[in-house]
This record gives sequence, structure tokens and C-alpha cells, in this order.
Amino acid sequence: MSESLVVCDVAEDLVEKLRKFRFRKETHNAAIIMKIDKDKRLVVLDEELEGVSPDELKDELPERQPRYPSLSGLGQFLLSRGFSFFNLRKTFIVYSYKYQHDDGRVSYPLCFIFSSPVGCKPEQQMMYAGSKNKLVQTAELTKVFEIRNTEDLTEEWLREKLGFFH
Repeated sequence: MSESLVVCDVAEDLVEKLRKFRFRKETHNAAIIMKIDKDKRLVVLDEELEGVSPDELKDELPERQPRYPSLSGLGQFLLSRGFSFFNLRKTFIVYSYKYQHDDGRVSYPLCFIFSSPVGCKPEQQMMYAGSKNKLVQTAELTKVFEIRNTEDLTEEWLREKLGFFH
């Protein structure tokens, strides 16, 4: 019963990238941002970031992607009035964070952050929820966090979450 539903597998090249990322020697913050290729039903690399703080990472996350349906009638009117159409997007992140403990020690925990904005399409919710555990197991991660709003991703938030792992 410990098996969970796997909706999407993890791309082989991403598995290798995550393995190398886990054992990297660099001492600066870095992130691997992943997404689901819906057609291939695979978790794939979206972007890699080096030397990025939690606040900078927040700014890089694609919470909202512009989406322009056929613009006739009401759509054209709303666009002309400054409205835009957005497609909320879920995201997987593996983040290597330079964490300074209260006693002065420094560690580099790997954090899995699942960005799950409110209002995503049900199909997308199912694909990401059904793939999350497989990705966490593949990357051998234990520090797993979920955010509903990318604005919540701050250094203070991350330090608070990591504080539970002392």
C-alpha cells in the first residue's frame, strides 16, 4: 500500500542532473526548476539558476503564464482595457540553500518546493500531485515544502521551515 499513483515519470536526463546537483561542491545557492511535459507525461527540466537567493528565486518562478484565448468580443474588449488572461502554473523546485545555523555551523540542505497556486486547472492539479512523490523519491529528498502563493517564498519562510530539521 506504500505505492502511490504515478501520473508522470521523471525524464532520464533530469534524473542524472538531480543526482549531480545533490553532490555538487559549490557553496552558493542554486535551483533546478522543473515542469511537466503534458504530452510526454514526463517531469522535465525547465530552468537552472545559480547564485540565487530565495527572494530572487521567487521572482523567477512562473506562477502565471500569459494565455491569450481567441480574442473576439469580450476578450478583445477586456484586453483593450488593460486586462490580461493568465494560466496559473504549478512548478517543482529543488533548491540548494546555504543555511547558517544559530551555532555558526553552515549546511547546504536540498529543499523540494512544490509551488501549487490556487486556481490551477483540475487536470494540471492531478498531474502534478500524482507526480510529486515520484520526483521526491527519485531525487532522494526529505525537506519537502509546498507554497500556494509564490510571494510566500522568502528567506524568512525558508529559514523557518528548515528550523524544524535541527
